[in-house]
Amino acid sequence: MILSTWLRDRSAASPPRLAARVEEMLGVGLDADVSDAPRIFVRAAETLLRDVLARPSAGRDIALDLLTVDALATYAFEAASADARSLPALADDAMRRFAATARASSA
Repeated sequence: MILSTWLRDRSAASPPRLAARVEEMLGVGLDADVSDAPRIFVRAAETLLRDVLARPSAGRDIALDLLTVDALATYAFEAASADARSLPALADDAMRRFAATARASSA
């Protein structure tokens, strides 16, 4: 199954703007096999988090992007839950990536 099909099955109840932003952040990753979903979601969340943290202001204008980062991270763990043995490694990778992104933005 490709990632776009997997995602559409889960995002039907999402607000349309959020669903569209998630898909925008995934880009060509939408065509990947769902087995790669956790990695693709985490990388997309990391990319958007880096963008959000680089902005000079943190007003309401970043709300959609923060919700998108959260949705991408949530989808990563939902996809990984198909094989619970992969969850610890995904959690470690996501924490390292997100922490490094935060450290780099404050430097």
